[in-house]
Amino acid sequence: MIFLKKTRTVLFILVGLSFSFTSVHAATFAITNNCPYTVWAAAVPGGGRQLDSHQSWSLNVNPGTKAARIWARTKCRFDGAGRGQCQTGDCGGVLQCQGYGQPPNTLAEYALNQFNNLDFFDISLVDGFNVPMDFSPTSGGCSRGIRCTADINGQCPNVLRAPGGCNNPCTVFKTDQYCCNSGNCGPTDYSRFFKDRCRDAYSYPKDDQTSTFTCPGGTNYKVVFCP
Repeated sequence: MIFLKKTRTVLFILVGLSFSFTSVHAATFAITNNCPYTVWAAAVPGGGRQLDSHQSWSLNVNPGTKAARIWARTKCRFDGAGRGQCQTGDCGGVLQCQGYGQPPNTLAEYALNQFNNLDFFDISLVDGFNVPMDFSPTSGGCSRGIRCTADINGQCPNVLRAPGGCNNPCTVFKTDQYCCNSGNCGPTDYSRFFKDRCRDAYSYPKDDQTSTFTCPGGTNYKVVFCP
């Protein structure tokens, strides 16, 4: 009986320590809509939520998560069952996204606790642009954030224009020159249009050197639409 009590005590302590370790290295994303209109925030992992102007959504993400993204959907209509459609960023016609959104949409991308226990994060315009964005760390002594706030929709080249946003050329032309399917591509006049306006954002798939940022694992972040 005494042995059983000790075993349970040790197990409880180990579970508690494990929980504490996970909590330290998990990340919280504070997602805020500062746009003067409603957006439907989307996250994979995470799902989705309607955010009226100045509303926020706190999202906890497990350590080790990779290939994750957060974006805004615009001009959505959903029924009581969470089914409907959005003009930009639609993810299969559901409020709670399980898959990525339909271009054009400005993306906050990240991978947590990767090489050397670093988080990697970026703003990507590889799927085009719909809403201005700020993606910045809020803890961990990491201060280098990313912003993309130019009037890309208003200045978008005619051939890339889409309802509610500006398409990346890959979406429009679907050629290797713009999509980098073979891995052998470089900047183009269209990618430079995005890069000239948002210097820290991905403008085409191979735009790694100037567009990927890191923070220590366990850092928390904010994503602000229309900062």
